[in-house]
This record gives sequence, C-alpha cells and structure tokens, in this order.
Amino acid sequence: MDTNQDSRDYRADNESMPERQASYRRLFRRFILYTMVCSVVPILLVGWAIKINYTNFSIDRMTRSFMSQIDHHRKVIQMFINECRSKLLLIAATHKMEDLVAGGKLGEVFEMINRDHMSITDLGVIDDQGNHLNYVGPYDLIDSNYSQALWFKEVMAEGIYISDMFMGFRQEPHFIVAVTRTEEGRKWILRATIDTDFFRSLVENVKIGRTGEVYLVNRDGIFQTSPRFNGKIMGKAIFEVPPRQPGVSIRVAPAVVSDGNQKIPSKIVCQTWLDEPNWMLMVQQDYKEAFDDVNHANKAALIFLYLSAAAILIVTILITRHMIAIIRRRDLEMDQLNRQLLQAGKMASIGELSAGVAHEINNPLAIVLTERQILLDAFQGRLDDDELEEQFLDSMNQIDIQVQRCKRITHNLLRFARRTESVIEPVDVNAFLQEVAELMEREARANGIAFVTDLDEDIPFINSDPSQLQQVFLNLITNAIDAQNQKMDGMIKITTRAEPGEKGLWLTIADTGSGISPENLSKIFDPFFTTKPVGKGTGLGLSICYSIIKRLGGKISVTSEVGQGTEFVIFLPEELPEGASGGVAEAETAHNFQ
Repeated sequence: MDTNQDSRDYRADNESMPERQASYRRLFRRFILYTMVCSVVPILLVGWAIKINYTNFSIDRMTRSFMSQIDHHRKVIQMFINECRSKLLLIAATHKMEDLVAGGKLGEVFEMINRDHMSITDLGVIDDQGNHLNYVGPYDLIDSNYSQALWFKEVMAEGIYISDMFMGFRQEPHFIVAVTRTEEGRKWILRATIDTDFFRSLVENVKIGRTGEVYLVNRDGIFQTSPRFNGKIMGKAIFEVPPRQPGVSIRVAPAVVSDGNQKIPSKIVCQTWLDEPNWMLMVQQDYKEAFDDVNHANKAALIFLYLSAAAILIVTILITRHMIAIIRRRDLEMDQLNRQLLQAGKMASIGELSAGVAHEINNPLAIVLTERQILLDAFQGRLDDDELEEQFLDSMNQIDIQVQRCKRITHNLLRFARRTESVIEPVDVNAFLQEVAELMEREARANGIAFVTDLDEDIPFINSDPSQLQQVFLNLITNAIDAQNQKMDGMIKITTRAEPGEKGLWLTIADTGSGISPENLSKIFDPFFTTKPVGKGTGLGLSICYSIIKRLGGKISVTSEVGQGTEFVIFLPEELPEGASGGVAEAETAHNFQ
C-alpha cells in the first residue's frame, strides 16, 4: 500500500464542508431555541405566577395577623383602663368623703385595689377647691393644690377624666384616672395615679421579631409610652399622627431620617385608636424583617426555577449535540450509500462493457479458428518441404494456443460480468484464485510484478459466495499491485493451506510493497480510510472486504512492515454460519482496482 501520501479520511472531508457545518450549527441553535421556548419559558411563567400568588397570599396573611394582634392588644389595654375607672367609680359610689378622709380607710382601699398587682401608684381625695384632703402613696403631695391643673378642670366639668401623660408636681411621667361624686351640693374627687412602669410593661410586652415595637401616642403626636428604638415617653413623634378612624388600619411607612441624622428604614405600621383616652396604639416592624420569610421563600423558589432552567438548558444542549452527532452519522452513512450506489452503477456498466467486449472478441476468434482449420485441411501433408511444413504446423498450433488463451480471458470477463447476485455454492478456492490471477496478470506484468502461487491441493471445497469472494480477492490483489510503487521487481505471493482439525482453509496474499505505518495499520479497515492519493481510492475497499469476510463467517488480519511489504491472512470456513447473508455491496472494489 502507498504510505508516501498523506492519509485522507472521508469523514474529515465531509465534516469540513462549510455549507454542511453551517447547517448543523443552524439546526443546533434552532433546536435549543425551540426547546427553551417550549419548556423553560412556560416553567418560568408558571413559577413567576406561583411566586406572585404566594407573595400576595403571604402578605395578606401577615397583614391579617398584624391586625388581629394589635386589635387584641388594644382590647387588653382598654380593659385595664376601664377596670381602673370602674374601681374608682365603685369606691366613690360606696364610700362617703368623710369615710375616706378620716382614719385609715383610704389606705385599706388602696391596698385592696393593688391586691392582685401594683397597678396604682397613689390614691387621693381632693375637694372642689383642688386641695388634697387625704393621700396614700410614696410622694409628699398632701399639701398640693390642683385647682390650676388641666386634669382638675376637666374632671370637674366632665365627672370622669383620664389624662394624658404629664409631669405634675412629682416631675415624673404619669397619667391619672379621676372621678367625682357630689355630696350635699359639693363635688369631691377620687383620683388614682396609674403606675407608669406597670402600664408600660402592659403596653410594651408584645415583642415582634428583632425590630418590632409597640407604643401609644396621643392625638398631638406625644408618646404615652416609650418606643423600643426611636423616641421616648412624652417625646414628640417624627411622624404625623393620622386622624382618628374606627377599626384597625395598616400601612407601609417609607424610610425617613430622624433629627439625629439616623436613617429609619421602611416599616409596616399597624394602628388603632383606644376608646378612652384618645390614644393611638401602634405596632410597627421593619418591612424587610416582617416579610423575611416571604422573601426567603421567594428567593428559594427563584433559585429552584433558575436551576431548573439551567438544568433544562444543559440537558437540551447535551441531547442536541447527541442528535446532531446522529444526524452527522446518518449523513455520512447516506454519503457512503450514495458512493456505493454510484460505484455499483459503474460496476454494472463495467460488467455490461465486459460482456459486450467478450462477445465481440469471441466472434472473430471463432472465425480465426475456422480459418485455421481450413488452412490445416488445405495444406497439411501437401507441402513438399518438410521444414516449411513443420513451421506451418507450429504456426497453426501457436494460433490455436493464443486463441484458446483469448477465449479463457473472455470467459473470465463474462464470468466477472455475470456475478452480480449472491449465490451460495461449492467453491474451489485454488481454481478461483487462478482465475483471478489470470485476470490481473496483464496489469501485474505491466508494472513489473510477478505472481507466485503456493496452493495446497488438499484444501477442501467450501460453501460460499463466489461473487463476494471475487471482490475480496480482486481488491486485495489490486491493493498489492498499487503498493509496489511501480517497482520493476515486485512480487505477489498467494498461498493456501489447510490445518488439521479445522473445518476451513487459510489463504494468504502477501506483497513486497512499501508497507503500512503502525499508526495507520489499526485504521485500514475503517470506512473511508485510505493512504492512496486523492482520486485513486475511496477508502471503502478494505472496509467492504472486512465486512464480507465477517459475513461469510471468516476472519481477516493484516501484518505489515514499512519498506518490506504487507500480508493479509484470511480464514474461510467450509460451511457458512447460520444466518449469514450474501447481501454485502460489492461496488466499491471496482473503483479501487481500476
């Protein structure tokens, strides 16, 4: 085989065509695009719809929880204030002023009120002039006069009054509950100071996360309890207090900057008004923390969606690459079949041409034989010169020998032309090899190549397909001739032998050509691999030979050494294996041995 030429691989030639490569790339991009549109886009849309629906549901649920919580807390605070007022009304209604002023009765009442919890700081009886008539508590207020105090004027006018937080004589934030009773045309006041710490603990005991806070503020924006973070009791709120409205309302307060240049983040604010006093209960929490669970769930859902989309994209790319690879392989197979079909057409044309040539040659040969016989009949024994007669007979014999040789050649051509269908029949491999050698002998001699045969006469007949065997032998001998590289002293040796105990025969075709390099030796049976120059080989001959031998139940192997030659060893069984088919295409061989 010719190893001085660069290896040519039809697969590489096929895949290097710009048009086909461009079509593969377009098909790859379109398939990925259509798959993504049909799978990823719906998943993302459904995912976003679920996310939006879940977000709205979670916000609504949290809003309802906030509103329910603040309404419950409002009722608790209102119940405590109402309870304090009711106790004072009951005491004032059941006790006369002189009873509470004289002796220790006021102290007993004070202890009774604080029996369950210390909710009242002090208790005092005050006349209609604002003077303290009696006082129980920790402060020294017995000599105090409240006639100018706002709460004194309000309770004298209304009969019942609950004040806002104020400092008063004690100079501490507190608020009072006061009620009046009229005896003998004069009013007196029973006043209780609510314990500030107790009241703050009652209001502020609701803890909402890390940033939640609960506090009371009056209509003027003055804190009645201390906020957890921003502000202090009796301090001015930085926000504007909305008008009083019934029920519970909720809103989102935007981020603001306090007087100390501290940035206050956006908050969710829930608010409701107490019945009495006119205070607003507020519960607020950082918006980010309030919806942290929702945001976390949304983030997890988005990550899942994106990972799903990425997984679909990766799987789509892998599947698309696999499909493109299959399409490429199918295209290669189609190209191979097309080439085989083309070569089959050439083979059929060669067969028809061979048959026509053989018939055209046979007719003149028949005439030559007839004329020879006429000459023999006319001149045999009638020539006077013995030497001339001997020369005449020798010439006639030579004519007969050459005509018979031509007949054998035309007979082989006809046999070659008619072997187009697979027929399983007994085959004499030795005789068959002689026929093929005779058919190729002229081409071999023209290249200075000699045929040497060593045929074992004891080999058995085998049941096989002669047309397919002819393809194998012709292709191997043609390759052996081409491998001589136009040497004028080349040799092709054909050997057959039978091994004891084996049901079959061994056939060897060896040449003294240029050999095959080790890196190419493992690829010579691959489709489209050839070491011949461009235009002289398709790379299908040895691949088809390999397929034929395998289908006939045999084995084929090759050994080679660069510069020394190549040897093909074939084993052919006596009987075809069960299920063996004779349908292997034979066309490519014709292209190789021309």
